Amino acid sequence: MLSFIWFLIIGLVAGLLARLIMPGRDAMSLLATVLLGMAGSIIGGVISWAIWGNQTTGVPTSGLLLSIIGAIVLLAVFRMVKGRSSV
Repeated sequence: MLSFIWFLIIGLVAGLLARLIMPGRDAMSLLATVLLGMAGSIIGGVISWAIWGNQTTGVPTSGLLLSIIGAIVLLAVFRMVKGRSSV
């Protein structure tokens, strides 16, 4: 249970920092920002696994830095898809 709470906290921090690093108008709620950071953490875990080959059990998570990088990648993809659909 405690690890899930940390996962939420890391998700919030990573999502907020990703949105701060990539300025722009995104109509995202706080929950969407947390989900962005949590998904970024999973993407960061996959990046970590691809680079270093770390074996994890369950959902792959990563440190804060790779979580932020994963959230930035996810936010960039979100903006590209959103931009395409509005045309």
